[in-house]
Parts: sequence; structure tokens; C-alpha cells
Amino acid sequence: MSTMDFASRLRSRWPLETLIARAGVAIGLFAFVVALPPFRADRPWVPVLVGMIAVAAGVWVLSRGLRRPGWTAVGFGIGLGMLATRANQGNLNQVVVWSALLSATLVWATPLTFAAIGGMFSERSGVVNIGLEGMMLSGAFFAALGADKFGHWWMGLVTAAVAGGTLAAIHAFMAIQLRADQIVSGTAINFLALGVTGYFFIDIYGENGTPGNLPRIPDVNVGFLGSVFGHLNLMIWISFALLILAHITLFRTPIGLRIRSVGEHPRAADTVGISVYGTRYAAVILSGMLAALGGAYLSIGYLGSFSENMTAGRGFIALAAVIFGNWRPFGAFAAALLFGGSTALSFRLAQPWGNASVLFQALPYVLTLIAVAGVIGRSVPPASAGRPYVKQ
Repeated sequence: MSTMDFASRLRSRWPLETLIARAGVAIGLFAFVVALPPFRADRPWVPVLVGMIAVAAGVWVLSRGLRRPGWTAVGFGIGLGMLATRANQGNLNQVVVWSALLSATLVWATPLTFAAIGGMFSERSGVVNIGLEGMMLSGAFFAALGADKFGHWWMGLVTAAVAGGTLAAIHAFMAIQLRADQIVSGTAINFLALGVTGYFFIDIYGENGTPGNLPRIPDVNVGFLGSVFGHLNLMIWISFALLILAHITLFRTPIGLRIRSVGEHPRAADTVGISVYGTRYAAVILSGMLAALGGAYLSIGYLGSFSENMTAGRGFIALAAVIFGNWRPFGAFAAALLFGGSTALSFRLAQPWGNASVLFQALPYVLTLIAVAGVIGRSVPPASAGRPYVKQ
């Protein structure tokens, strides 16, 4: 293929305005990166100059009538360029410790990865799973309960998967069999999980909370991989394997073809003998089990305890990761890394800024709003997602 053919194909897929808008966003990010190690630009005009280039790209896109991507590039150029000029070297050295930041990114991205891949399977089959938040929360509680009562962390994982699968089965029954509104059904699952876990937590553990010696998911120590990858929790490594397995299953196996066909055109799938109801039930229950494992990592993998509503909206962030990742495993993982990195950064920013750091804790949720609003581009969901199927 010649260079001109490649350029024409690239332009047919992404118009020039879109490419420049995305380049402007990237340059805006770089305006802040130049103040970080290893660049450490100590002259304030450097990030300002880079930010002005991003602003110029945004203004050009605005002149072409594309308001949303244009204003995004302008916002990144002005906001991050100005932020870089306000950051002093001492605060940067305290906040930006790459090994700690990358390790924390993987920690906070892992529960999102499990839930996002679960949500991807559900939506690929045609069922929107708003209940990921409740399934994560139930997984977190029942993992702690199972590990405490049975004395083994792996029993906590089994208990969590059963709890998440049960809630998912309830959601599937209402959405598939009763053809209820899937948004309402998922919201009801979230409230049900919040009430059930809160009640049993108080009833079983009272004011003292979960015991401090809960069996915890072990770390895998591989020293030669360095400080970031050498001491990761077992669930993080499982999430890496899950990514590959999910991609192969969805795009390289007959099972994945059935799931995608049911989500795109259930009538055609039913015509060739594929069980639409059975496939959707299996996909939704699998999504609940995976989301619950993400919650289990929070309680018995990372924190070693459970507290009421400890997922704090991470199920919704995982749902945004599914959309942001265009309903693909590696895309969802990249989005989970973005949200996990913003969470890690918000905690790092708490050290030099004190009480004002509370504002930074909203950073992952702001990014979620941006992803759902579709600032970077509009994702195309499966054609039948959210539409009940009536067998004839």
C-alpha cells in the first residue's frame, strides 16, 4: 500500500478536523508533562508555549464548525498549560514519583478492569448492566464474609462470585424474561445491594467492623521485574490474563460470535438456532461474577476490610470505561488505567495541598462525565443493547 493510499484511508476514517482536535488534546497533555520528570522544564514559558499550540489547534477546529472537539483542545491547552506553570519543583517531586504512581494506578484500575470486562460481555449480548456498582459492592462484602467464616481467601472469592452472579441473575430475569426497563432494573439492583450489604454488615459485625486478620489475597513477588511489577497482587495478574482471555473469547471463538450476534441482531441469531435468552442470561451472570471479583479485590485484596458503600461509584466508572473503550477488552482496560491513574494522582495530590485536596478526589468522576458525554469521540454500542427481545 502506498503512502497516499494510507493517507486517504486514514482521512476517510478520521477527518482532518478530528485528527487535529485529538492532536490538540495530546499537545495540551504534553504541556503539563514537560514540567514533570524527566523533562522538568524550569522555565514557565515552555508549558505556556506548548499549551498555546494546543489552543491554536482547538481554535482552528472551532473555525471549521466542530465545537465540542475544538473547545476540548482549547480547554486542555489553557488548563494544563496554566497548571504546569503553577506547579513548583518541590510539589512535583513529592507528587510525581513514577514507581509509586504506576503501582497505585494498577491497584485502582484492577477492580474497574474486572467490572468493565463483565459489563462488556453483558452489553455485547444486548443487556445494559447498570447494576455493576451493586454487584461490585456485594462482591466486596461477601468476599470479606466468606474469607472470615471459611478461613481462606479463595473461599472469599467463591462467595463473592456467587453473590454477584445471584444479583446478576435477578437483573437478567427482570430484563430478559419480564422485559423490564434495563436502566430501572439495574438501578434497583444497586439499591438492593446497598441495603443488603449494609444490613448484614451491621448485623454480623456491628460497630467493630470486620476483623483485622481477614485472610487476604496474596501478592506475587517477582523481584527481577522491578519495583512496579515485582510485587503485584495476584488479582492484578489475573486481570492481565482476563484481558487476553476475554479478547480471544469474544473475537476468536464461536461463543464470542454468538454473544456478538445476539447483541447486534437477535432475530437473525434466533433464526439460525442460537438461543437468544440463554446467551443473554449467561453473559449477564458472567458480568455479575466478574464485577463481584473486582469488589472482592478491594476488600480482601487491597484494603483487608469492608466498609459500607466502599465501592463509592466505581461500578459506574467501570460502565464508563466500557463506553470509553468502545466495548472492547483492551479499550476498556486502557480506560480503566486512565480512571485508575486519576484516582492514584488524586491521592498523591493530597500530600502537598492538604485540605484543598478534597477537590482532587472528584477527578475520576469528572473524567467519567467526559467519557460518557463523548468528548473524545462517539462510541457506537451494540445495535440491540438495551432492547428486550420477544421470541416469535
